[in-house]
Amino acid sequence: QVQLVESGGGLVQPGGSLRLSCAASGRIFFTSASRWYRQAPGNQRELVASIVTGGTTNYADSVKGRFTISRDSAKNTVYLQMDTLKPEDTAVYFCNAAIIMRLGGALTEYWGQGTQVAVSS
Repeated sequence: QVQLVESGGGLVQPGGSLRLSCAASGRIFFTSASRWYRQAPGNQRELVASIVTGGTTNYADSVKGRFTISRDSAKNTVYLQMDTLKPEDTAVYFCNAAIIMRLGGALTEYWGQGTQVAVSS
């Protein structure tokens, strides 16, 4: 089975930076897309950024220009570089990936357990 594990969360001051990592383990034949979501208490889960085959990226308007998603295929790891952090960025951040485990297999979405990001002075 595929497992996703996030790391890099923590407490930072407004204007600071943080880099989140999502490492995938298990049998992975092909990753169609990798995404970062976030959810703050009382809020709906929000799609923050995505990267698809070929490297095309998309961002939520709220983070555009401040966040950067990237992927290291050799390490089966996706990153979210967060700069100029704001208090409203405070949330649990979740990694999501659409993966097929073998040739001819089904495309299945996997989720990490989440990592807490707190932006406060």
